[in-house]
Amino acid sequence: MEEYILIVIAAIFVNNVVLSQFLGICPFLGVSNRVSTSLGMGGAVVFVLTLSAIVTYLIQNFILLPLKIEYMQTLTFILVIAALVQMVEIVLKKVSPALYQALGIFLPLITTNCAVLGIAILSIQKGYSLAQTTVFSFASGTGFALALILFAGLREQLDLTSNVPKQMKGYPIALITAGLLAMAFMGFGGIVK
Repeated sequence: MEEYILIVIAAIFVNNVVLSQFLGICPFLGVSNRVSTSLGMGGAVVFVLTLSAIVTYLIQNFILLPLKIEYMQTLTFILVIAALVQMVEIVLKKVSPALYQALGIFLPLITTNCAVLGIAILSIQKGYSLAQTTVFSFASGTGFALALILFAGLREQLDLTSNVPKQMKGYPIALITAGLLAMAFMGFGGIVK
């Protein structure tokens, strides 16, 4: 049980996929204008990331390894992720058209979100079991969502303040804020000697 707790804490805070490993920066910057949109995108990424890590784990261990075609890993994983994103897109369009419209172009971009592919490959490289892969991918998605929501809240507050110089409004202050947020999350790792 302690092992799973460590995986969760490490994936959410210490090795946050966005703020420490710098994967998934495009949707992080693109969808983080509003907290409401970030909540939807965060939920979609958690779902796709978790499901894709489970499916890719099964494909790796029950198809690619037995057939000795591990070199097809990246291509296979990308196809699985693309299919899962299409499924999420179809479901969101039916269940929540408003969220589907709000996410816009960024929903199909989950397919090219390197965080999703990165977590699938990382879980295999770390030699995780299926249960560990599930916990790791869910926690990594949660860390992505947490970073996205925090950043969106900060951006909303920055838009409301008049203390930001005119030249710094918009993306310049957003990038500085993202850097400061990343430095704060890196503090969870402590000092390594």
